[in-house]
Amino acid sequence: MEFQHELIIPDEGLPFKLFLFEGGSGNYVREKHWHTSIEIFAVLQGSLSFFLNEEEHPLKAGELIIINSNEIHSIHAPQANQTVVLQIPLKQFEDYFTAQRFIRFLSTANPMDKRLTSLIQEMYKIYSEKETGYEFKIRAAFYEILYLLVSNYRVTEAREKEIRHSRRLDALSKITTYMREHYREEMKLSELASMFGYSDAYLSRMFQKYAKVNFKSYLQDIRMAYAYRELMNTDHTIGQIALDNGFCSSRGFSKDFYKRYGILPSEMRREKEQKGQKSAID
Repeated sequence: MEFQHELIIPDEGLPFKLFLFEGGSGNYVREKHWHTSIEIFAVLQGSLSFFLNEEEHPLKAGELIIINSNEIHSIHAPQANQTVVLQIPLKQFEDYFTAQRFIRFLSTANPMDKRLTSLIQEMYKIYSEKETGYEFKIRAAFYEILYLLVSNYRVTEAREKEIRHSRRLDALSKITTYMREHYREEMKLSELASMFGYSDAYLSRMFQKYAKVNFKSYLQDIRMAYAYRELMNTDHTIGQIALDNGFCSSRGFSKDFYKRYGILPSEMRREKEQKGQKSAID
C-alpha cells in the first residue's frame, strides 16, 4: 500500500482547519494519502482533479468534493486555481456514527453543493479579515455546514466492503488521535502499544506500513506542528515553546526545527516580525 497518513491539526481555538490549497499555483501533484478528518475542497477559480480509488473526479470553479475519513486520495493540479480547503475532525460527527464507528458522506453531485460552496467561501472571507467577533460568525457558518453534511450528504447504508476498508485504518487513527491529545507528555512506543493491546513490534510495523514513518518521527511531527503554530502566533520564548510542546530542551527543538524548515526558530520569528513591520508601514 503506497500511501501516507496526513497529520491534520485544527486551527487554534477553532474546531476545524481552514486554508487555501497549497497547489494554487499549478504544476502540483499530491500523491496518495489518507487522514481521519473529513475534508472538503471548494474550487473558487481554475480547476484540479481528484483521484479516489483510481477514479478521476475533475473539478472546476463552483464545484466541490468531500473526502471521507480514511479515504485514500491524490490530487493533480496542473493549472492555477484558487481552492479553499476545510478539514473537520471526525469527532464532530460522533453522534451520527453507525454501530461500527463509521460515517460516510456523498463525495460529489449533490443539490446542496452550491450552498455548501458558498458557506465555505464565506468562512474563508471571515477568517481572512478577522474582524472583532469573527470567531462567533465563522462558527455560525461552520455549524450550518455540519448540518448540511449530516442532513443532505450522509450515507445511511454503507457497504460492508467500505466498512472493512475503513477499519483497516481506523485502528491507527485511534492511536494517532490519542497522540495528538497527549503529545506534550512523555510517550513511549511500549506504553502506547500496551495501552491499545498490541506488541511493540506490531505497533511499530503499523506505523511503517500505514503512516510511512516510524513512531518517534510521527510523534515529533505532531510536536513540531504545534510548536510552529505557537512560534508564529505568540510571544512565548523559544525555550518555553520547546518545553510546552514535549521537547526536552530549546536546543533540541531548534535543531529539529532547522532540520525541517532550513532556518532556526529565532530567525523565522525575526523574519515574521520584520514582515509585520513592513506591512504596517505600507
